[in-house]
Amino acid sequence: GALVQQVRTLADGQEKLRSETGNLVTALRSPHTRGRWGEIQLKRVVEMAGMLDHCDFSEQPTRRDADGSLLRPDLVVKLPGGKSVVVDSKVSLDAYLDAMRTDIDDDERARHLARHARLVREHLAALGAKKYWQQFAPAPEFVVMFMPDESFFRCALEADPSLIQSGVDAGVLPASPTTLIALLRTVAYTWQQETVAESARAVSQLGRELYARIGTFAKHLSKVGSGLDTAVRAYNDAVGSLETRVLVTARKLEQNG
Repeated sequence: GALVQQVRTLADGQEKLRSETGNLVTALRSPHTRGRWGEIQLKRVVEMAGMLDHCDFSEQPTRRDADGSLLRPDLVVKLPGGKSVVVDSKVSLDAYLDAMRTDIDDDERARHLARHARLVREHLAALGAKKYWQQFAPAPEFVVMFMPDESFFRCALEADPSLIQSGVDAGVLPASPTTLIALLRTVAYTWQQETVAESARAVSQLGRELYARIGTFAKHLSKVGSGLDTAVRAYNDAVGSLETRVLVTARKLEQNG
């Protein structure tokens, strides 16, 4: 009886898990929900990399291209020297979700994965055509295509190994959470080095200013020394004149009085 109860509890748990998984899949099929989830994942990754909002990156800034079309990437990471790296996380997952279903055979799963790879390729081309680096100049000539899970790009790459080269040709760098953290950590390290370099430049500038001011002060002090020498000589001449000329006559006057 206890075993039957445990099996029944396990079956209920499996059913609840299946239901919740179904709800999650249904939610991820919605472009708005999927986009919001991708944005949240992206922000978590950026914060894990040690970056601060409004300081090291900005979310969904807007620009217009040469044709007047509005461009709104998900994230713009600030680089030293006023440069930027643009990150976009809008990737279709419908085919991937279809491929992960448990009620299909291997051939149908392969077809869904091939469609997933095709959608990723189309998104690579679309991102490259936007040329974000022109609207957010100065920026390196690539845009980061963030995929919120490691398996999304891995499955697409297994179905189409040429995706990496296609991304390079389009100026798009596909990035999973792990690779994006590595990229952002590199950027953060560069920021730290830039801060150290700025401090060194400030110290060097202050050193030059201090040297120049010490030189000016030395000139003034030299003038004070010259003035003191002149004053001392004049004082000695005055004392000598008093002793040898004035007081001699004053003593004679006193003697004749």
